[in-house]
Amino acid sequence: MNIRNKTPLHRLPVFRVLRAQALVAVLMAATCAGVFGGVAGYSALLGGLIALVANLYFAYKAFRFFGARSAQAIVQSFWAGEMGKLILTAALFALVFVAVHPLQPLALFAGYVLVLGTGASALLLMKSNPKH
Repeated sequence: MNIRNKTPLHRLPVFRVLRAQALVAVLMAATCAGVFGGVAGYSALLGGLIALVANLYFAYKAFRFFGARSAQAIVQSFWAGEMGKLILTAALFALVFVAVHPLQPLALFAGYVLVLGTGASALLLMKSNPKH
């Protein structure tokens, strides 16, 4: 029997990581816009948003179940979330490259990598109590 997690996303500990990623995306965009100009600013923002949207999808899919009885459903939802995240990332990059002109690819990838790095390092930076 699979036990569905009814906790809203904003109440899960992963929400703190997503919020930190959103903050980094905005700060990176503002910094790039101030230093390199508007095109670099929105390019960095788009890169950060690609990473953030993909991570939001993963969090939604991955944390749908809990409990020992739901172990198989948890593994399947993590796998589906990761595959969906990769497909969504590729689709969003393709959409940005086709639809957004002018674009600064270096700023786009810098925003993406910085937001991904924030997610990867957020677990190291979190306090021992994940509820605060």
